[in-house]
Amino acid sequence: MATSLSNKLVVGISSRALFDLEESNHIFENDGIAAYAEYQIENENKQLEPGVAFPLVKKLLALKNPSKNEPLVEIVLLSRNSADTGLRVFNSIQQYQLGITRAAFTNGASPYQYISAFGAHLFLSTHPSDVQQALNANCAAATILPSKASEKNGEQLKIAFDQQFPLKLRVLASKGF
Repeated sequence: MATSLSNKLVVGISSRALFDLEESNHIFENDGIAAYAEYQIENENKQLEPGVAFPLVKKLLALKNPSKNEPLVEIVLLSRNSADTGLRVFNSIQQYQLGITRAAFTNGASPYQYISAFGAHLFLSTHPSDVQQALNANCAAATILPSKASEKNGEQLKIAFDQQFPLKLRVLASKGF
């Protein structure tokens, strides 16, 4: 029997928001797609470090319906990687035991096109252009920015929306896991 998502908040997230892919991105920008793909494939079993949205994702996934002890949020990965280069991302998801089971790998294209196909209510990315495309397609979306808030000891989740520039989402006072 299929899992019903009718009572869940479904959040699409980019792989660069979930994991620190700066080194990989540097290779892509300086050496091209072939070098990037080779690097990702060679390192597919090397766990990626958490990215800017990692603490937020952990906290969202920890939200449970108190009467049923079922998750209230599903996270869907929407990545510009290909299926081959995205294997490292999915291996890291499994290593961190994040419980993310659905994903789209767009082979370089903006992933905003898959937001509605996955029934996502919100799309979070570090790419402002992807966020703008999602907003133009009438999907709720936000650019997630780094925060200097502590990520230790606690489960409190605070989210602030910047009214001067509504595409920015910043995780504040994240006391981490």
